[in-house]
Amino acid sequence: MLALAVLAQGPATRPELTTDMLVVFGVVALAMVLFVTERLPIDVTAILLIVILVVLEPWTGVDPETGISGFANDATITVLAMLILSGGIARTGLVQELGRWMANFAGGNIRKQLFATVVATSPVSGFLNNTPVVALLVPVVTDVANRGNTSPSKLLIPLSYASQVGGMLTLIGTSTNILASDVSARLGADYPELHRFSMFEFTQLGAIVVIVGALYLIFVGHYLIPERVPARPDYVEEYDVGDYVADVAVVPGSPFVGSTVGDATDRLGDEIDIVQVVSDEERSVAPRRGTHLAEGDVLVVRTDRDAITMLEGVTGLELVGDPRSDAELATGEETGIITELVVSLDSRLVGERLDPESFREEFGAAVLGLRRRGSLVGDRIVGRRLDVGDTLLVQAPPDTLDRLSRRDDVIVAREPPRPGYRSDKAPIAVTIMIGVVAIAALEFYPILISALAGVVAMVVTGVLKPNELYDAVEWDIIFLLAGVIPLGVALEQSGAAAYLAFLVVETAGFLPTLVVLWLFYIVTGLITEMISNNASVVLLLPVAAAAAAAIGSNPFAFVMAVTFAASTAFLGPVGYQTNLFVYGPGGYRFTDYFRVGAPLQLILSIVTVVGIAVIWGI
Repeated sequence: MLALAVLAQGPATRPELTTDMLVVFGVVALAMVLFVTERLPIDVTAILLIVILVVLEPWTGVDPETGISGFANDATITVLAMLILSGGIARTGLVQELGRWMANFAGGNIRKQLFATVVATSPVSGFLNNTPVVALLVPVVTDVANRGNTSPSKLLIPLSYASQVGGMLTLIGTSTNILASDVSARLGADYPELHRFSMFEFTQLGAIVVIVGALYLIFVGHYLIPERVPARPDYVEEYDVGDYVADVAVVPGSPFVGSTVGDATDRLGDEIDIVQVVSDEERSVAPRRGTHLAEGDVLVVRTDRDAITMLEGVTGLELVGDPRSDAELATGEETGIITELVVSLDSRLVGERLDPESFREEFGAAVLGLRRRGSLVGDRIVGRRLDVGDTLLVQAPPDTLDRLSRRDDVIVAREPPRPGYRSDKAPIAVTIMIGVVAIAALEFYPILISALAGVVAMVVTGVLKPNELYDAVEWDIIFLLAGVIPLGVALEQSGAAAYLAFLVVETAGFLPTLVVLWLFYIVTGLITEMISNNASVVLLLPVAAAAAAAIGSNPFAFVMAVTFAASTAFLGPVGYQTNLFVYGPGGYRFTDYFRVGAPLQLILSIVTVVGIAVIWGI
């Protein structure tokens, strides 16, 4: 803190680069490498940072108590409570009701569809965490596109971007805002201009950002997005499933007669997965291992090209055809629906190797194909490690999709046929949410207390069941917050933040203050594309505040610039989790995000910086 205070007085000479600073810079560099390369899961990286900072206490100044302080930090607990509140709203089906309004309003007009997507997403994202909002709306928006004969690619990136700008409407719109508020309060000890954010501290600027972003997405952005996925796509053709799926019949006298699906799978090998059993014109989709086989049954199997050739030599089985379209793989809504499942952020599948048979047994769905980061994985999907945003093409009965839509492991990329929501609890959930916001806005109690009270109210009133509290929390975000908060403390206490601020002032101090403010926005946006938005806020807020004080500017203006920039990751799919959620269903390529996101990032950087200068002064 001392180094920050010294820099705030405007030092004439460069601060001395100490061993403490070098050690902290090394920890920051390691953190950035791990975040960018994703060699470890994000929550494991966060725990590792805590361990390293405490082990290096003589240089980092982070003792064990400070190291674990992130778990008890106001920001961490508040984010946890808000995630649970968002989960409660999700259980009532309110977001899906918005989707039905979207479908009825939009019809086949692309601009109406975009307008409905933005209007349904942005305001909601100002009060609910935008990650679950997007997860709930991906299937809704996909269905809106299909009904209107529009490519889902045209709507899904706008859905993600609208949720990001909508998160800047209130303090509770994103976990980043809550964390930035906490860091700002901590820095207030050195900078009187800084304080904890109020509920609607930046709503005025947030509304301007939402309007500008919406106009861009509706009237400009969709022209820049290619139609990667055709309207009403034939998934079998799109995933080249016909090349990897074949029909084989159980011939008379076959050793498979009387055996089970499990026996057949064990005999045929891991590379062959039985996705359907057709018997006497009855079709069993994603059959269980115990399903018995009879003479004349036709097995629909998913495998690779080499194994399909091998099937020709299996005694007791005869190749009889290969499906080439959705119609040949499914006989209707009642027997099996082909759709996509997106691996969610906190899914248990992340890091696990794909085993179609185990997947079929656990989820009741047959895996037909896999798409990763815009690229189709054809051969050898068995054994592939799954990651966030991976998209699985599956076939499952309607009741299975209903069940999967209520799980946190996957996002079903179409509306479930018979969803089961607690719609009767919707008025209660909305009342609780309004109460939480009102109590915090009127400053009767801090947002931490009102949010925790809201969690209790959700359980007491039956909006959420007690066991659902833990399912609603994205635990990797919680661990990330707990890990980066002590890293921010180390940056401040070691003087590393002050040293970086001096370098900024030394290299850009001759520029107008408004330009320096704009550069902080741009740098924050670029860093957020490589590491998490929460990590970028923790790393850059102390630097921004110190740099502002050193050039005689308003530190709060610089804090606002970093906060807004950290929540606008438009240049790629990995900078923000909502971008990953739409990657597979939209069929996007990495460059698609940059094509539509770079102009938006530039426009919003100018609008935001000018807005900050007008509203708070620089």
